[in-house]
Amino acid sequence: MSVQPKIGPSILNADLSNLAAESQKLLDNGADYLHLDVMDGTFVPNLTFGHPMVKSLRNKIKTAFFETHMMVQNPEQWIEPMADAGVNLYTFHVEPVQDVVRVSRQVRESGMKVGLAIKPGTEVQDLEKYVSIADVVLVMTVEPGFGGQSFMADMMPKVKWLRDNYPSLDIEVDGGVGPKTIHCCAEAGANMIVSGTAVVGASDQAQVIKEMRDVVRSYLK
Repeated sequence: MSVQPKIGPSILNADLSNLAAESQKLLDNGADYLHLDVMDGTFVPNLTFGHPMVKSLRNKIKTAFFETHMMVQNPEQWIEPMADAGVNLYTFHVEPVQDVVRVSRQVRESGMKVGLAIKPGTEVQDLEKYVSIADVVLVMTVEPGFGGQSFMADMMPKVKWLRDNYPSLDIEVDGGVGPKTIHCCAEAGANMIVSGTAVVGASDQAQVIKEMRDVVRSYLK
């Protein structure tokens, strides 16, 4: 299988006043990428940060792979600003978008990779017609909008369906994922693992990241 195990800590639970140092520490401890949660207060009830903060983080951290998870009502609005801020992977939710193909094309034309995300209530088959234009598909394992929620194991059939049908696709899970739930995700076929509290709050971040990556790798063989 050509997909690789990748661990991308969500910095939502990090000390946002010290974000560059916290992010660099995660990368030094083995994180493969950084998962940046952008919320607009409309698509989800919470509000986080926007492209100015992403850009300032990029100015401090030059080479790391940045994914922005756009939990926003109008993802088109932020494509150019996020591309300008140095984002590598622009993951947006399909639910509020009228023309997923057009938005995906705009993302790609701006120089970023395309990620398509679905909430727990969205059928994975809704993505079928778009998988060919996506670099990553993100299956949410909590309701988007808040950190620290409990993992929803009943989302795993979506991951398995994607892996069975698209063996070379990068499949990401996000929400409540940590050492206790990683086996469930890896067995279903997820290879990109977003983990917030379990990694950011760990006394030994490097150990937790390595442990989760090893579990994912064991299932990818």
